[in-house]
Amino acid sequence: MATRERLPREVMAMRIARELKDGYYVNLGIGIPTLVSNYIPPEMTVIVHSENGILGVGPLAEPGQEDFELINAGGQHVTLVPGGCFFHHADSFAMVRGGHIDVTVLGGLQVSEKGDLANWMIPTRGVGSIGGAADLVYGAKMLIVVMEHTAKDGQPKLVKKCSFPLTGKECVKIVVTDVAVIDVTKEGLVLREVAPGWTPREVQAITEPKLIVPKSVKEMEL
Repeated sequence: MATRERLPREVMAMRIARELKDGYYVNLGIGIPTLVSNYIPPEMTVIVHSENGILGVGPLAEPGQEDFELINAGGQHVTLVPGGCFFHHADSFAMVRGGHIDVTVLGGLQVSEKGDLANWMIPTRGVGSIGGAADLVYGAKMLIVVMEHTAKDGQPKLVKKCSFPLTGKECVKIVVTDVAVIDVTKEGLVLREVAPGWTPREVQAITEPKLIVPKSVKEMEL
């Protein structure tokens, strides 16, 4: 297994922010996804949605600057951009199910070569909470998954077939990990970028499915 340095969580979030476009409405899941709001360029208008009923979420609140009545779906203290608003939980999911969210960013436990996502339960633990993810993976127009490339025991998280309970089938479009950016296509997993210092061969060594490696693979730009 390759032992090269991997990207920290903040850098993974920074890389995902480069996938967003001006005018997007974006839902950010719990964990690394919430960090993405810290790296949206100020000149870009991206409206962040939180499923607990906020539209216009800003960066995470700095220590000492928290408003204890303003939290995101993960319970983190956040800020609100000018024009931000609050609404009922049911209205929040009407936005998701109605197809009004352009992108959702979620964490992952496993992603299959067909784009299946498992992100809510590790069977050996026996408990899990799927939350709003089942709606988000199908309601949003595009799903980006961010996760470490391997589990703590070194097992691949990009697998031929998920062994954990699924959140959604064939729903993932892009996977950003601590070593690569990978597109999910009908032909399979296409390696688009590698982290600085990594080679496609090293990424393949910790990935279960065979990666499609085009000549255009480049080092990740941050």
